[in-house]
Amino acid sequence: MAVTNHPRPFRQPITVLTALRSPRQLSREVLAGMVTTLALVPEVISFSIVAGVDPMVSLVASIVLALAMSILGGRPGVVTAAAGSVALVIAPLVHEHGVQYVLPTVLLAGVIQVVFGLAGLARLMRFIPRSVMIGFVNALGVLIFMAQVPHVLNVPGLAYALFALTFAIIFILPRFTKAVPSPLVAIVVVTAIAIIAGLAVPNVSDEGPLTGKLPGFTPFLFPLNVETFQLILPTALSVAFVGLMETLLTAKLVDDITDTPSHKGRESWALGVSNILAGFYGGIAGCAMIGQTVLNVKTGQARTRISTTVAGVFLLALVTGLSSVMGQIPMVALAAVMMVVAVTTVDWHSVKPSTLKRMPLPETLVMGVTVAVVVFTGNLAYGVLVGVVLAMVLFARRVAHVISVDRKLADDGESVRYDVVGPLFFGSSNDLVEHFAYAEDPASVTINLSRAQIWDASTVAALDSIETKYGDHGATVTIEGLDERSTGFHRRLSGHLGS
Repeated sequence: MAVTNHPRPFRQPITVLTALRSPRQLSREVLAGMVTTLALVPEVISFSIVAGVDPMVSLVASIVLALAMSILGGRPGVVTAAAGSVALVIAPLVHEHGVQYVLPTVLLAGVIQVVFGLAGLARLMRFIPRSVMIGFVNALGVLIFMAQVPHVLNVPGLAYALFALTFAIIFILPRFTKAVPSPLVAIVVVTAIAIIAGLAVPNVSDEGPLTGKLPGFTPFLFPLNVETFQLILPTALSVAFVGLMETLLTAKLVDDITDTPSHKGRESWALGVSNILAGFYGGIAGCAMIGQTVLNVKTGQARTRISTTVAGVFLLALVTGLSSVMGQIPMVALAAVMMVVAVTTVDWHSVKPSTLKRMPLPETLVMGVTVAVVVFTGNLAYGVLVGVVLAMVLFARRVAHVISVDRKLADDGESVRYDVVGPLFFGSSNDLVEHFAYAEDPASVTINLSRAQIWDASTVAALDSIETKYGDHGATVTIEGLDERSTGFHRRLSGHLGS
């Protein structure tokens, strides 16, 4: 009985024009962008220290990335900035050879991403299994939470009071009004208290110097020769594909949250163009900021490019004119906001005992390994890669035994018929030859494939091998029941694949 799979219907996306006509949606977009920016700043500064570049370089690059992706990107709502995964990849090059090689690395990575997007390779994302995607989301929540823990350890007692107050505002305010995002109110109130009372608690300025001056265009301080290309190529490839992986996974996550589609190819080449622009003015590459994107789309309820544009513009205002105010935001307030984001990011349904009992063990194993690798390495891309490979291995083991072969000997003993059931491809057809009794069968052998299909050359080679083995015993083989596509495929390749 044939079953037709219908794709899940997407909601009609909210456009920029729709938001501009709705004061409520417009205010939601603007406020979400502002909250996102406040959560973005300390993380970007921290990542710049990891990468070995000046904090202002990362902040300016984040402004360029946020604004460029707001215009060019294929997934509204995704926040793009100088991200930790890129910092981890580019740090060894900076520490070993110097910051002057960041620009050519970023430019080459951007070109690779543009080619990837224009070539339509973003469609490969459909091959990431659901278990890996859930593991990715759960690991993201763990990483976001763990990244905030250092900000609430070994701090003055007053900082814990501000920490608790932030949580109280975040959870209590929505009971009275949802017109203003509670995280934004919490950050503003807690910062005002710290400034007015003159509280000596760790703040954003402690993460790195904020000069308030834009660095300008990135100077060319590297030699243009083959040696430079060979030096930067491995890092550029890593930057390109780590950035693409995190950006495309984030875009898919936003698709699921908002029930609206996105253009992954456009998101890919737009990231490349944005990184090239950030390289020229800023100096470091970036990708989607997953935690801030979840904060923007899930907590802030933003749905259009307005929110990310506001994030870029507000970040520019903070960096240039309001750097002194931004520097006084208590880190415990931002840590509390991001911890709430982390808890809401985790797919708690996926780890409920009742769910785990129903879920096939291989699916649970893939999800668990994905989370473990991400937490151990601190890199989401590594976890996704290992998860996909493990899923492929487990899938290959399952499908290697999906075929069945039924032998029926004729009453007169003069002929034998084999009925093959199941998809025939390299994983299942390599041991197909072991299902036939070559020495015992009579001279007339029929292989019925009406309930099977030929999918690759490995299957044709296996059938040729079966015919050869029977030929060595003086028997003839007749293959019947193939559909039109399989017949043409078999006729074209049979006898031409060698021994």
